[in-house]
Amino acid sequence: MQQPLLSQFIYHTLPSLAREITAVCLLLFKLMIPVLIVVKALEELGAIPYISRALEPVMHLVGLPESMGLVWTTTLLTNIYGGMLIFFQLAPQENLTVAQVTVLSSMLLIAHSLPIELRIVQKAGVRILVAFGLRICAALMLGGILHLSYQWGGWLQQPVELIWQTPVTDNSLLSWGVSQLKSFAMIILIITALMSLLRFLRWIHIERLMIWLLQPLLKLLGIGTQATSLTIIGVTLGLSFGGGLLIREAQNGHISAKDCFSSLCLLSLCHSVIEDTLLVMTLGADLSGVLWARLAFSLIFVAIMTRWLNRTSDAFQRRWLFNTSDNSKESVNAH
Repeated sequence: MQQPLLSQFIYHTLPSLAREITAVCLLLFKLMIPVLIVVKALEELGAIPYISRALEPVMHLVGLPESMGLVWTTTLLTNIYGGMLIFFQLAPQENLTVAQVTVLSSMLLIAHSLPIELRIVQKAGVRILVAFGLRICAALMLGGILHLSYQWGGWLQQPVELIWQTPVTDNSLLSWGVSQLKSFAMIILIITALMSLLRFLRWIHIERLMIWLLQPLLKLLGIGTQATSLTIIGVTLGLSFGGGLLIREAQNGHISAKDCFSSLCLLSLCHSVIEDTLLVMTLGADLSGVLWARLAFSLIFVAIMTRWLNRTSDAFQRRWLFNTSDNSKESVNAH
């Protein structure tokens, strides 16, 4: 006789879901905590301004003053919030236009938080040098395209109005530690909500409807249907969440290495489109670049990349593109 629905939910579904949530959160924390400590140490030692000097000449290629190299470096090593703090300290002296801020913001959206996000992408199945090159090159490509387009059309050349100022912050180690603990608690809550939602969507078969609706776009991009829901999560909420779930699915053998690679490339270029887009708009960026151009660029880039990927051999993919060693090892341990 089949167990009552409530009994099955309490004794089977909830424990199973709890185990999955715990595994994903522990995996993310194991990746994030060492990186956070190293980046904080570099920040305390004052190393970030020295690192930024290498990016100063690159800023001219996208029509930005050299000082914006420090903004991008801070964002690359920390996060968008860190870059924003530096931006609002430097921007009043630079007389930036809306076009320039939009170019800078589009680059920040594609390439930020690299120490953490590259480690997550590597764990999910992409070689770290490939992921690094993809983020940096794509950011510069989109920044260059936007710069030339705005310059050619004479668009958004008015001075930017700074609509937000950075509050006074406590930079002590204690404050930093408390902030990270709050972030970890929020990650646990979000992962719990996401995995519960995914389990519910699978139970009522909504996932099949999502796959059917997105089939034309998936076919165009060359991303398999198994990665659909997790790609949507990453695009809307962030690479850490989508990547964390992709790691779990890849370890369990539910997603092929090629689909995982394609999905992660899309997430690397276009993730957290709601929160991060709203965030950089407080800098004075225009929606045309930070949302529409970014979306179009990401979709076209990934569509071209997956077609190139189809022309390469399996041996080439395994040697130069895919990072399957971590997944296979974790998969063995999990079983």
